[in-house]
Amino acid sequence: MQGEDLGAWVLAQRQGWDKLSPAQQWLLDSALGLEPAGPAERPAKLTADGKWALNLRAARQFHTREGHLRPARKHIERLDIDAEAVDIRLGTFLDNTRRRADKLTPERRAELGQLGMRW
Repeated sequence: MQGEDLGAWVLAQRQGWDKLSPAQQWLLDSALGLEPAGPAERPAKLTADGKWALNLRAARQFHTREGHLRPARKHIERLDIDAEAVDIRLGTFLDNTRRRADKLTPERRAELGQLGMRW
């Protein structure tokens, strides 16, 4: 509706129910009949290794398409995961990774090095 994805908004309200004020919860319940999302409907939290794998996948996708690994700091890479679009802040990830290069494992440095990461 008017450029807004109402389904996504409803899902966000239900999944973030605990962060809403009691008045907001009451309005959503009484006016729209919404309830908090059940445990099966809540997204699984990614581990640090899971986040790394997702960011690396975005980096590989960008490198394959562009032929380099120098996106703008604000670049967002869109991945298709299980038929759902996921936006990865690739430019921010690479910039932060570059700043923390001394804390990376040799394996992770090598993974990015294979894509031509400039340190």
